[in-house]
Amino acid sequence: MMTEIREQVEQAVRELLAAAKLRPGDLLVIGCSSSEIVGERIGKGSSMEAAEAVWEGIAPILAEQGILLAAQCCEHLNRALIVERATAEKFGYEPVNVRPWAHAGGSFATTVWEHMQDPVAVEHIRAHAGMDIGDTLIGMHLRDVAVPVRLEVKRIGQANLVCARTRPKFIGGERARYVDP
Repeated sequence: MMTEIREQVEQAVRELLAAAKLRPGDLLVIGCSSSEIVGERIGKGSSMEAAEAVWEGIAPILAEQGILLAAQCCEHLNRALIVERATAEKFGYEPVNVRPWAHAGGSFATTVWEHMQDPVAVEHIRAHAGMDIGDTLIGMHLRDVAVPVRLEVKRIGQANLVCARTRPKFIGGERARYVDP
């Protein structure tokens, strides 16, 4: 099952990055309920193994393409995000003093923390795209205009998968000319 989860995540991440046209240095937020992946209700069946499979599916692809990761924590940490300290500094995000663990932050955020070089938690970000595995509600962490992205992959394990990209706002009215976002 964990191999299948990793493969589903790999495919989904590749599809999302292509559809969102992310560039090196852009920020991707991922919310992930390992409970939902293994067929339990969100917050009721945390699985470090499923979280590790998700990490193994995303990390090499993000590294290869230079995309920065923000891992959303669960509601017990008010959906704080785990990022590399360098990412927080790049975007001007202020670190907060908390470290996730499986039952406060969630298995995925904990796994990301353990794999990052210099992780910190931050409260607010504005990501360029997002992946929501298991109905974790990542919308608050996206830039203002989020656009749904439909992927071939609809589920990761047993969890629903919803993805989005963002685009600049259209301003200026009927006389304005726009560039293709």
